[in-house]
Amino acid sequence: MNKFRLRLFVYAGILITLIGVLGFTCFNSWKLIHNNRKQKAELEAKYNKLMETEDKLEGEVVKLQDPEYVAKYAREKYLYTKEGELIIDLSKNEEE
Repeated sequence: MNKFRLRLFVYAGILITLIGVLGFTCFNSWKLIHNNRKQKAELEAKYNKLMETEDKLEGEVVKLQDPEYVAKYAREKYLYTKEGELIIDLSKNEEE
């Protein structure tokens, strides 16, 4: 009877050890899958944002090929004037 109990305890110990190792491995795999899905979602959001930025920049490139748009942009952004125009800068008054 003692040999039977000893074998039973040894087999039970091996079985419990195997179940523990398999459980630990499954948990780590699940954790890795969860982290990968989270990272994928973040990267997809970043990708979509970059695609929107690319579309805006492509639109800007098309606009900048038009000389009238470039002239208007330079007047607004860098305060260039046409012949006979006068620039009144109100931004300094807002800061005070």
